[in-house]
Amino acid sequence: MVWIPIAAAVALLAFALTALGLPSATLFAALLVGVVVSSARPERTRPSGAGPVRLPEWANRIAQACVGVLIGALVQPSALGSLAGDWLVVLAATIATLLVSLVAGALLGLHRDVDPVTGSFALVAGGASGLTAISQDLGADQRVVAVVQYLRVLVIVVSMPVVAGALPAGNGADSQLAASHGNYLFTAACATVGVILARYLPKVPALSLLGPMVLAAVLAVTGVSHGATAPVAVEQVAYAIIGLQVGLSFTRESLRSVRRLLPLAITLVVALIVATAAVGIPLLSLAGASPLDGYLATTPGGLYAVLATATSTGADTTLILTVQILRLLVMLLLAPLIAMLLSKRMNPPR
Repeated sequence: MVWIPIAAAVALLAFALTALGLPSATLFAALLVGVVVSSARPERTRPSGAGPVRLPEWANRIAQACVGVLIGALVQPSALGSLAGDWLVVLAATIATLLVSLVAGALLGLHRDVDPVTGSFALVAGGASGLTAISQDLGADQRVVAVVQYLRVLVIVVSMPVVAGALPAGNGADSQLAASHGNYLFTAACATVGVILARYLPKVPALSLLGPMVLAAVLAVTGVSHGATAPVAVEQVAYAIIGLQVGLSFTRESLRSVRRLLPLAITLVVALIVATAAVGIPLLSLAGASPLDGYLATTPGGLYAVLATATSTGADTTLILTVQILRLLVMLLLAPLIAMLLSKRMNPPR
């Protein structure tokens, strides 16, 4: 069976990348394996330029639902309550960094190999795994979105130790997500609701991810979930499915297009990091945040690397987690509307 060696290759590569400290190692590994498998067969032998193998659509829907549960469960009532007095500053920082990343995406959309919808979602700071999972549903080129999103995360993670060492930190408060023995039941319940909604409401884009995400967030904020989240095993399988789906959709021509795009993408990623810091640090200083807190709270991506850095440097993890998760939720919820508006601009009514 073709999936056994593919799964084994993903597992081995993910283990190696994890040992090197790479974030989202499983998704990266699956993406790379998918690209290799898809490129191994000559273009002329493929029907309509398709890859040699394809994942079933239901697998992608379930993976999106599990990622949605994971994202929604990150919303914690203790973090939201502690920042109630500074909600206006937090909201302003969230919106400002989103607007900066959308401008960067619009600039990327000017490239001849990228349309405006793809450019926007390729650089927007709203959760690389979530946006990669739903980008095809929103009319974007999922391959370009995946490559640029994870290029953005990689640049952020590589540069983070240097920046964190250069910025002064304050006295942070610890914030940890609790684990629950009902993680599997919680994930299954939220994911099932999302998949059912997606089946009966097909006109709503990305509902397989957004439905479970909203439900998990509501259960987390109300305390009903008791700290439950998606189990690590489920999370890794979901990332592997999403990565494989994207990787297997590549063709040699699309790889050439992405290669032409890289110089502009890297330039815009660096500019985006600098611009969000320039906006986020002054804004969050109004809420008493240190320069390091402001940088980590508004840096455009790499959530888990951000939290690891915050914990090790004594930064305010409550503030950082709240701003990062709020921005992620807002972006994923607004993504269908943004895609619709951009599509109308690309195809104005006659």
